[in-house]
Amino acid sequence: MAVPKRKTTPSRRGMRRSHHSLTKSSMMECDNCGELKLPHHICSACGFYNKKEVVRKTEEIDEEELKAEN
Repeated sequence: MAVPKRKTTPSRRGMRRSHHSLTKSSMMECDNCGELKLPHHICSACGFYNKKEVVRKTEEIDEEELKAEN
């Protein structure tokens, strides 16, 4: 079994771990509602992508059904 002959120094250990850090996720503002969202993703707040409605929210659907029933 391979066993290190000498103790790994903190400097060498730090150099090995230099690429282990986490990167901050980039966020952008939604063109429609102004909420923060990931780039190239549908906005979770309003359901718009590229200034087009892609997903209808359940609250909006419920309100329209109530109006249609009355």
